[in-house]
Amino acid sequence: MKDLLDTAGLRTTYGSAIYAEHVPAATAPAVTRLEEAGWTTVGKTNLHEFAYGITSQNPHFGHVVNPLDETRTPGGSSGGSAAALTAGLCDLALGTDSAGSIRIPAACCGVAGFKPTFGLVPTDGVFPLAPSFDCAGPLARDVATCAEALRILAPGSEPADLSLEELDVGVAWLDEADPLVRERVEEAAARFPRRKVMDFPLPERSFYTVFMREAADVHRSLFAEHRELYGENVRTKIERCLAVTDEEYERGLVAREAYRREAAAALDGLDLLVAPTLAFVAPPASIPELDLRERMIRLTYPANALGWPALALPCGPAEDGLPASVSLLARTGDDARVLGAGLALEAALASPV
Repeated sequence: MKDLLDTAGLRTTYGSAIYAEHVPAATAPAVTRLEEAGWTTVGKTNLHEFAYGITSQNPHFGHVVNPLDETRTPGGSSGGSAAALTAGLCDLALGTDSAGSIRIPAACCGVAGFKPTFGLVPTDGVFPLAPSFDCAGPLARDVATCAEALRILAPGSEPADLSLEELDVGVAWLDEADPLVRERVEEAAARFPRRKVMDFPLPERSFYTVFMREAADVHRSLFAEHRELYGENVRTKIERCLAVTDEEYERGLVAREAYRREAAAALDGLDLLVAPTLAFVAPPASIPELDLRERMIRLTYPANALGWPALALPCGPAEDGLPASVSLLARTGDDARVLGAGLALEAALASPV
């Protein structure tokens, strides 16, 4: 369980020194649903401070290590959740995703991660980052376990029974990827007979101000009182967020709505979008997070901006023998289609061509 989700009677820090001894009185509904279904919480996993970062390097509780290669980042902010799976410490992990925080660690650590449609899984009892972007969802070593978890987290959510042959898919953002990542994603996309390479839009930087203003509003009072207890990395980002003006925020809202219309039009006539999760394999942990951030979220942030469901799953070795990851995205509410396609693609990738 990512230590961003409240667990009654069990210390929940949100990755922050401010909450180092915080013990909630109530448990987040997402946690309760899994426990009531028979899952057992075996521990809380470390994360980037306040979930605001993509490396899970935490100045208060230590840096999460990537079990595949300790010199590489495990991704973030749900880095501890992905690392715990890769290390064999659990069978299922719960994370959160505001700009890629489930899918980036899944890609870096070679596991599956699912960001549901915005609002499908309750985020009560989860410390917010940017509330209109925040989602909770599962990570696991296979898509089937992610699908099993979603049935519990969002009752009635069943993966569709699909074959790859019946899906019309667009394949996008290949030119963003490093050579071997691109090759692995192309091979995964080739399992869909009815596919076309397309120029699917990426969001402009202009409406990241919406995310920033929401983060500023979450932290405004807390930061004013406890600024010195924030780590330097997150403190720098919160200071930038607090500088966003009302005019910039309003322009960002307009730009986000325009992007949502543009994306919906681009996917018209198609069932899914297939794309790299990350343009590269897990980067060296020595690269400063602020230098990595925009590149790391470039292909994951769109699903949060759109509110769409998105699944990341490993698709074979790429640069330096580390795993590449392919993502499946679909329109709001099409979680069943994404998971159904993911199950079929995972099975296909496990079989010879």
